[in-house]
Amino acid sequence: MSAATILIADDDRAIRTVLTQALGRQGHSVRTTGNAATLWQWVKEGEGDLVITDVVMPDENGLDLIPRIRKQRPGMRIIVMSARNTLLTAVKATERGAFEYLPKPFDLRELVNVVERALTEPRQAATADKKSAKANGGTEEQLPLIGRSAAMQEIYRVLARLMMTDLSVMIYGESGTGKELVARALHDYGKRRQGPFVAINMAAVPRELIESELFGHEKGAFTGAMARATGRFEQATGGTLFLDEIGDMPLDAQTRLLRVLQEGEFTTVGGRTPIRADARVIAATHRDLQQMARQGLFREDLFYRLNVVPIRLPPLRERSDDIPDLVRHFFAQVEAEGLPVKSLDGEAMAFLKSHRWPGNVRELENLIRRLAALYSQETIGLEVIRGELGDTAGEPVPGIPPAESLGDAVERHLKDYFAAHSDSLPASGLYDRILHEVERPLIELSLAATNGNQVQAAKLLGLNRNTLRKKIRELDIQVLRGLK
Repeated sequence: MSAATILIADDDRAIRTVLTQALGRQGHSVRTTGNAATLWQWVKEGEGDLVITDVVMPDENGLDLIPRIRKQRPGMRIIVMSARNTLLTAVKATERGAFEYLPKPFDLRELVNVVERALTEPRQAATADKKSAKANGGTEEQLPLIGRSAAMQEIYRVLARLMMTDLSVMIYGESGTGKELVARALHDYGKRRQGPFVAINMAAVPRELIESELFGHEKGAFTGAMARATGRFEQATGGTLFLDEIGDMPLDAQTRLLRVLQEGEFTTVGGRTPIRADARVIAATHRDLQQMARQGLFREDLFYRLNVVPIRLPPLRERSDDIPDLVRHFFAQVEAEGLPVKSLDGEAMAFLKSHRWPGNVRELENLIRRLAALYSQETIGLEVIRGELGDTAGEPVPGIPPAESLGDAVERHLKDYFAAHSDSLPASGLYDRILHEVERPLIELSLAATNGNQVQAAKLLGLNRNTLRKKIRELDIQVLRGLK
């Protein structure tokens, strides 16, 4: 490609030097400055083909320059760099029309590649400013997501690109990683922010009521339907519908959901008049939906409809560098709620960073709330943390010992479950829900062990054959074709 003139504004002399050398080796001419005023003067004078600007500069915020540059030079692309690595920084840069946002410290090769793309990709009509939403009134102290790790930076960049679209998003992550927070951020900073955010957890709704919950029902549609009820799709009109734990949705409800996504309309249970579906759909799961689709447990066509943009949230153990920021954030929250000011000493914080966190961010938040409520000391030390979490930090996640009994294994997993869901346990029905979670894999593994022979599987399980067939139907278990 032909050489270009690149304008760089950054108050860090070292960064200016590194970028000048790297882009010069690509054949480009580079002009650098440490302030926004000089950059703006160059732009007004018609200099340069591309701008690279820092956010925080001595005389002006680089984000505030973007709309002026785009108005003065509509065809000029702008790359934003920032050490204030937050979701709001990424969102504001994208909203105001930046070509790309790169957190500091950045990968030099990636920046060079972004520059080449900015100089070569076809330019579209400058409509971003018209589509861009006004500032949402958020501040750095009201961040929906916390973390400056590389894993979180990539999530921020993806979210910033998705804010002003209606694309379906599938959020993957272990329990407690913040899947609903990501869905809310997509809504609260997106073009549907004025509409409602409606969430439904598929695992918490009885299977026979899921279709009524999603699509509503008419009076008399079934026993107990004493009046018309509005479903979540209708409640989310103009906004966002968040389908949490989508992997727990029964196959028959999956079929209806697919039809809504394909046709853009639905009918209530017992109704005949089509209702237009006008909601952005965001789904989340801790399961491997692709594997479930291969097993016939999740509709493959629905998977591809929902999985337009997949986002994987890392478990806390993969972003332990974010723990100090999260701890400070949660302590600030409980202080605002009236609890005493607290902090951790260095040893306590190091212990938290080496803990394996089976309950992820939710478990950390619950710990901080306990510390603030139960302990009198202002600075909490290692001894208290060890007492709360046990002396397991720094150890690898243990496997199941060969001598561990089935009861011990179940108890261990249930302890992790209660730790992760201590603030979101269902009001009732936990016994049946746990049995349901155990029953499906038990029957599936028994069928696999008997090559799909239901007579042998029933014998292995100690069940009547008809009882096994009934459970296979109730649990939507797919038996290999041709096997009995």
